[in-house]
Amino acid sequence: MPRLMIVKTGDSFADVIRDHGDFEDLFLAALAPMAEVGRDLTLTVHDARTEGVPPLPAAEDGVLITGSHAMVSDAEPWSEALKPWLVEARDRGVAMLGVCYGHQLMAAAFGGESGYHPDGREVGTRQLRLTAAGRADPLLGALPATFPAQLTHSQSVLSAPPGAEVLADNDHDPFQALRHGPRQWSVQFHPEFSADVMRAYLAHQREALAAQGEEPEARLAAVAPTPEAGGLLARFAERLALTPSVA
Repeated sequence: MPRLMIVKTGDSFADVIRDHGDFEDLFLAALAPMAEVGRDLTLTVHDARTEGVPPLPAAEDGVLITGSHAMVSDAEPWSEALKPWLVEARDRGVAMLGVCYGHQLMAAAFGGESGYHPDGREVGTRQLRLTAAGRADPLLGALPATFPAQLTHSQSVLSAPPGAEVLADNDHDPFQALRHGPRQWSVQFHPEFSADVMRAYLAHQREALAAQGEEPEARLAAVAPTPEAGGLLARFAERLALTPSVA
């Protein structure tokens, strides 16, 4: 039975945790349909900040790396320690999906660059586009060519790692989704966020958005469900459960 490890890299806001759950809880909720259809998959959570570098998964296993309020460019010791672990896991063929902080950390670990976006933060329900590679991708190719997703980030992947395929972009960010190998993906958006979680995040960022010339109330009004993007986690886990260690 393949195992799927959720590598926790941060905590959400206190009110989000109270009302909706922390990052790992949102991931586990998104993966609940797997249990409902009887898929054999063992789920574990490992907090890299307090538990150190995780044990290296077996080649047939998978890893999900969560978002965080930390910044990859701050190079915190626990985060830097994950970089060689990610490289070794990738080289072993472990299936991986990084989300937001996980996306930026994977890119930095594999030879790209992550840091503050020169145009500021991107928050809210935004439209993304699949590239030609994205439309042909076995994971992201199930999405529409243009699709809405929930985003909240001030750092981005500034340069993609050598050999990475760009799977999705938008006018703000040319690296919204990357494929780093046969079974290794990362996305800037939050497939685990519901519209209510997105609204809660926007409530925390009104002043920051106004300071960069955006209208927070307009962003709040534009929040909408994103079921296509939200299905990404279950599709990743289903591929792992059905075809372990197969690209």
